[in-house]
Amino acid sequence: MSKKVRIQASSLRGVHKIPPSKSQTMRALSFATLAQGRSIIRNYLHSPDTEAMINACRLLGAQIKVMPEILEVEGGLRPAEDVIDAGNSGIVLRFIGAISALTEGYTVITGDPSIRHRRPVKPLLEGLTQLGAFAVSSRGDDHAPIIMKGPLKGGTALIEGEDSQPVSGLLIAAAFAPSKTELFVTNPGEKPFVDLTLSWFDKFGIPYENDNHEKYLIPGGSTIEGFDYFVPADWSSAAYPIAAALITNSQLTIEGVDFKDAQGDKELVTLLQEMGAKFHIEGHSLTVLPGSRLKGCKIDVSSFIDAITLLPVLGCFAEGTTEIVGGKIARFKECDRIQSIVSELKKMGARIIEQADGMIIEPSTLKGALTESYADHRMAMSLTVAGLAAEGETVINGVEVVPKSFPGFFDRLRDIGAKIE
Repeated sequence: MSKKVRIQASSLRGVHKIPPSKSQTMRALSFATLAQGRSIIRNYLHSPDTEAMINACRLLGAQIKVMPEILEVEGGLRPAEDVIDAGNSGIVLRFIGAISALTEGYTVITGDPSIRHRRPVKPLLEGLTQLGAFAVSSRGDDHAPIIMKGPLKGGTALIEGEDSQPVSGLLIAAAFAPSKTELFVTNPGEKPFVDLTLSWFDKFGIPYENDNHEKYLIPGGSTIEGFDYFVPADWSSAAYPIAAALITNSQLTIEGVDFKDAQGDKELVTLLQEMGAKFHIEGHSLTVLPGSRLKGCKIDVSSFIDAITLLPVLGCFAEGTTEIVGGKIARFKECDRIQSIVSELKKMGARIIEQADGMIIEPSTLKGALTESYADHRMAMSLTVAGLAAEGETVINGVEVVPKSFPGFFDRLRDIGAKIE
């Protein structure tokens, strides 16, 4: 059943703790499944995507013990025991799709309507096929359900790289394939997410060459031992309370962030400082200071694509024009995030124009409205931020999707003063 929230303009105060990184939780589970021996994953994200990844890894042979704060993973890889349900997770679809090709049995992966109809998988299937595996879309439409059969042999592949997940998935699988792989990527996008994957290669000493994200050389034949890993806070999630504090002129401390982690979304802090945001940073905490005057600018969102629904909200409260470019891939996420955020912010009075790969935003006075999440967690959270600084009441339908990346989002906002029912 669809859930809704009602939001009033609010002033925030206090300390806000950020949930663990979804991207790092999913990568940790992927590598733990491929590792020899036992791995311990601490402080993992509790979310439907994590559950889907755990179930997928189990079906491929991993033994996983789930505890409140720890996952114990005994690595192992075998042909899948059953059809794998990716749920709403593009990472499960692309990463497990690639990893499953390391086995000699058939693997079938399906998912929810978004996965089966919105999330393209053509680059992954083409890459796997060129590297010696069998990989097809069961309906021939380049979407799930998809069917793979290994073994992945290595060789040379050329794929389109606007979406980083097929690239990351193929790189991981290539590292454990028996022979060398050369992967050529046209139109590489979301590069920080690929770098996040390669940071795991560095962690394990897996050799690779990366030529400007357009050519990768992976020798193959890698093995890794079980590991102990603490999942850091999620910079993508931190962006929402940071933005909310900025546009409500509030002082708010964000705790548990790691500026040394490889997550690309931490660069949002630098962008916001360039726009005029005032922060105090000390250790693993960031405090948003009142009195910031944001100035509009041109933003290439490709390095932090998950923020494409949040940045136009900030643009409404900035002086001058804000232009967001480089976000075409966002049209193929849980929803068309460009069209959707433009539509919903217009309902709230935003002066915003949709572009092919982004949008143009002029300073706007937002007013409460009845809005939709489009079953997208990032849409729901971005509209929540907008509602906290809008005149009157904002209603958001479909907020049950928020725990995908930020469990407890609304409760944590209430704890720091947000008026949310």
